[in-house]
Amino acid sequence: MAPRFQSVAVIGAGPSGISAVKALQEEKIFQTIRLFERRGHVGGTWQYDEIPDLFPSQESSSEQDPKIPSRLPLLKSPSPEDVTSRTAIYEGLDSNVGAKVMAFTHTPFPDINSASSTRHLGRSNATRPFRVVRKYLEDIFQDYLHLASLNTTVERAEKRDQKWILTLRQSGHGDDGIPKDYWWEEQFDAVIVASGHYSVPFVPFVPGLDASFKRHPTVFEHSKAFRKADDYVNKRVVVVGGSVSAADLVADLHAIVKGPLELSQRGKNEALQSAWDLPNVNIRPTIKEIQSTEKGINVVFSDNSLLEGVDKVLFATGYKLSYPFLVPNPVTPNNRAAGFYQHIFKIGDPSLALVGQVRAAISFRVYEYQAVAVARYFAGRNAASLPTPQKQDLWEVQRLQYKGHTALFHEVKPDFKEYFDFLRDLAGPPAPGTDGYTLPPWEDRWAEQGFEILQQKDKYWKSLQRAADGLGAVTAKLAASGRLV
Repeated sequence: MAPRFQSVAVIGAGPSGISAVKALQEEKIFQTIRLFERRGHVGGTWQYDEIPDLFPSQESSSEQDPKIPSRLPLLKSPSPEDVTSRTAIYEGLDSNVGAKVMAFTHTPFPDINSASSTRHLGRSNATRPFRVVRKYLEDIFQDYLHLASLNTTVERAEKRDQKWILTLRQSGHGDDGIPKDYWWEEQFDAVIVASGHYSVPFVPFVPGLDASFKRHPTVFEHSKAFRKADDYVNKRVVVVGGSVSAADLVADLHAIVKGPLELSQRGKNEALQSAWDLPNVNIRPTIKEIQSTEKGINVVFSDNSLLEGVDKVLFATGYKLSYPFLVPNPVTPNNRAAGFYQHIFKIGDPSLALVGQVRAAISFRVYEYQAVAVARYFAGRNAASLPTPQKQDLWEVQRLQYKGHTALFHEVKPDFKEYFDFLRDLAGPPAPGTDGYTLPPWEDRWAEQGFEILQQKDKYWKSLQRAADGLGAVTAKLAASGRLV
């Protein structure tokens, strides 16, 4: 039986792209499989960049402007670096999803912990250092490197005459040591976009922010640019955010900053309350305005309280979806990808699929299940079928009613079993003569294992609070007795 699509392009070599290439190759039916990765190595966001992104000015656009040549192929002067390709990894970062279920079902993580996680969370804790995760991905991809084109940016992906035309730019060419970019086109029957959603930082609009950034650019950072806590010692710091990144920053910084660590929140994840309750943390409302003076930065909060002499404002406010190469671009102003059934298949044209778009879904495992389901659908296996476009449209309408129009539309939690069962049913059993395997059924304990790290962090954060309370009680007792000088 012939596949639905003979040739497939995969965009991105992070965990979702690696999953897609592996699943496609295992079907042993596709004439062409090509992976394009804009960086010089695989691993996606798990690679470390010593120099981080610049702060995303609100006047700048995150959308690429590639100025695609009118005649291809072509060698031309290099395009400016797309700094959004730099990652958010920092020294000492450990994974925040339990290793037993974060791993692909076919390959467990090695039992390696960092020294800091062992001190804070105990021996054999559920985290893994980022370098262990990176090597894990690199090792898995070794058998598929021949399918990859590295240092290759997909500048445009557009369907014309029933074919996907990819406009590609590869850096590193040129004679006599003069760098050049090589531009060309390739065509495919289908495309899997696996470029992730942790590239373009989101910074909310705040009056005075852009003017203040221009005057004092070193004050403002997004959590993507955080590299080491040493940069914040004895500095007056404001952290903006109420979710996982903000909690980790608060835990790292609360004991070393000048004065209390100021934490500005519009809303908060209640499961992280122990982080918000850490000692030396002062909870503030949202920022109303940022004022720039000759001496520095002042922050005005929505309760009209004023904080003067701020050294750092650190936005832990998440990321924008970014698919600027897709024509048409599916990203809505509310930061969701519109028109994709089950967050994967383009409604009306399933030759375009997203892998890795979902949130709160137990990565990397959900990427594996999505990839296998897509690969077997593309391969035309009997078990793989989709509902009519009309029913897919209805699914999106009902999903909007359930989750809303924001990026939370793509949040799988708490419906893990329903989603994993859908992917497993769509994938079906492996076809005879392939290298495929049967996806294990969902187990309820996976959710508990996935959030195991949060429970371990909660215990650690509470121990810090108890230690601070105990020290305060001892200090007060000594002061009352006159023995504290």
